[in-house]
Amino acid sequence: MTDLPGLDLQALAAHLGTGPLTGELFRGGRSNLTYRISDGTRTWVLRRPPLGHVLATAHDMAREFRVISALAGTTVPVPAAHQLVEDTSVIGAPFYLMQEMPGAALRERGQCPWLTPEDAAALSERLVDVLADLHSVDPASVGLQDFGRPEGFMARQVKRWGKQLDASRSRDLPGIEELRDKLAATVPDSPRAAIIHGDYRLDNALVTRDPLAISAVLDWEMATLGDPLADLGLLYVYWAGLGVDNDPITGSVPSLPGFLSADELVARYTARTGTDTSGLGWYIAFGYFKLAVIVEGIHFRFASGKTVGAGFEKLGAFTVPLVRQGLAAAHKEL
Repeated sequence: MTDLPGLDLQALAAHLGTGPLTGELFRGGRSNLTYRISDGTRTWVLRRPPLGHVLATAHDMAREFRVISALAGTTVPVPAAHQLVEDTSVIGAPFYLMQEMPGAALRERGQCPWLTPEDAAALSERLVDVLADLHSVDPASVGLQDFGRPEGFMARQVKRWGKQLDASRSRDLPGIEELRDKLAATVPDSPRAAIIHGDYRLDNALVTRDPLAISAVLDWEMATLGDPLADLGLLYVYWAGLGVDNDPITGSVPSLPGFLSADELVARYTARTGTDTSGLGWYIAFGYFKLAVIVEGIHFRFASGKTVGAGFEKLGAFTVPLVRQGLAAAHKEL
């Protein structure tokens, strides 16, 4: 067994009572680390926190495990949750094991030569429909009535991501204080409480080709009870991105022929849920702020030598452009 960054395969095998394990680190993840592991007969997916500097309440393995376990009987596609291990003596961090699901996370245009315009339109609609289904789940019906504190959720979110910014900032970021202050001064009243994903986007879903479907939604580390428009606003940001070729935020996938526009996504969500989305601009501005903070946190960990994976060295250049987009959305809305 050859150990992987952040994963002692021999210790894991001893804990699971299996024979020798093999594994690989999934590429593309920008936060929690995700591995495929196998004993030659069975295969699992393992999730653990990143190696370095993180917000104290982020990367909570127990929360991820709880929410995918709770959603297993709903129309929201999630992997089966197998085992949660909070004992850090096993691999040096808490982790959980879940089912490996079919499909691919579509992050780059090069993955999509098979995607016809009709497929792209259908996939856009399915992505919105899954989000609408998630927001329609009664938290109490799946045992998640105490999964968060929806009262004052967005005000706390602005403060939380502001604190994360302060904890991860090592350089000047023009405009970011203006954006934070504008958001904090204009927090809207949330329409209702729902189970929210917290980082909902195309490449956090696994897409199968035959049949065309979303087999699973992944990366639930930011899930909680809160304002559903926060998910929709962030999805808009991930869809629209920075509006440039080879956009590192969208991977330029949503600009392929057939994909709905960001505004069409919002229109479908509005029709499916009956939610008033007229004030979505604030949530879009907040989404750009949140994403800027996340990108800056990744840059901070990369610069400190505390993260693994490809592509991290380029992300830091996009923090300020994200801030500019957030300010544009805020000024347009407010």
